[in-house]
Amino acid sequence: MTADPAPASPSQAAPPRPEDDAPATSDVRLSLPARAENVAVVRHVVSAVAEALELPKAVADDMRLALTEACTNVVRHAYGERAGTLEVLVRQHADRLEVTVADDGRGLGTSPASTGPGLGLPLIAALADSLVIEHAPASGSRLLMHFNRRRTGPAVRAA
Repeated sequence: MTADPAPASPSQAAPPRPEDDAPATSDVRLSLPARAENVAVVRHVVSAVAEALELPKAVADDMRLALTEACTNVVRHAYGERAGTLEVLVRQHADRLEVTVADDGRGLGTSPASTGPGLGLPLIAALADSLVIEHAPASGSRLLMHFNRRRTGPAVRAA
């Protein structure tokens, strides 16, 4: 994808750089049709990953909700009436989980299916320890979320 990264909000902390720690020992990759029933599939897989890694409940809950919202956004907004793919990647690092949700749909922007203020991205930003959004009209979106493995409470933002 050829998009310029854009932080979710000016107060959002920058995500850790890849060189900050060793690469992931294993990845979980899902590539599914962008359909509503597959959001539950993704949520169950990520719940199993969180359990296997013995993540603190606060981290697991925040990650599950943020991922559900990101995947739901792909299903509802990325492709319109045409079929498309929902891509999810979970990478574990020593101190964090890196979760990516991507599509090759219409990119971020006002959706004809949207009514109301569009609270999905602010919710994801509040749940993740960091969020980077990459988007390009007609070539998709990519949300890169980080969740600190050791935190026991809500995500904390730098002011």
